[in-house]
Amino acid sequence: MPLEFTAFCELHRPRYLSYARVWFHDPTRAGRVVDQAFRKLADVWPEVLGSPNPAAIAWQILRSTVAECDRPRPEPIVEHRPSPADEDLAILHYVVGLAAPEIADVVGAEAASVAGQLRHALRGMPQEW
Repeated sequence: MPLEFTAFCELHRPRYLSYARVWFHDPTRAGRVVDQAFRKLADVWPEVLGSPNPAAIAWQILRSTVAECDRPRPEPIVEHRPSPADEDLAILHYVVGLAAPEIADVVGAEAASVAGQLRHALRGMPQEW
């Protein structure tokens, strides 16, 4: 694989693993899901690298890979769950422990936008986290 791809994977793997572990409590399973996402990313890497926002595309590949896998689906405890995107940001912040600028790097968004979405997501954060 190209050096850029290897560097991207090394940079994002720990955060992707932390995110996947929220959904798959077995670290081995979470690792397999992240590896699967990176394989999908490798298949389209030249296009991703040439895009205006490679991190955003890679994050969407990870999210879709996690969603495709058979993961436990907890019963909603709150009446109004946040949107899936807000839920992901809340998981990265409140569970994984990333600050808004780090989350912005991971998901390919602006830090100010992430901070605003986190405030919104906090209102409907599920108790099962």
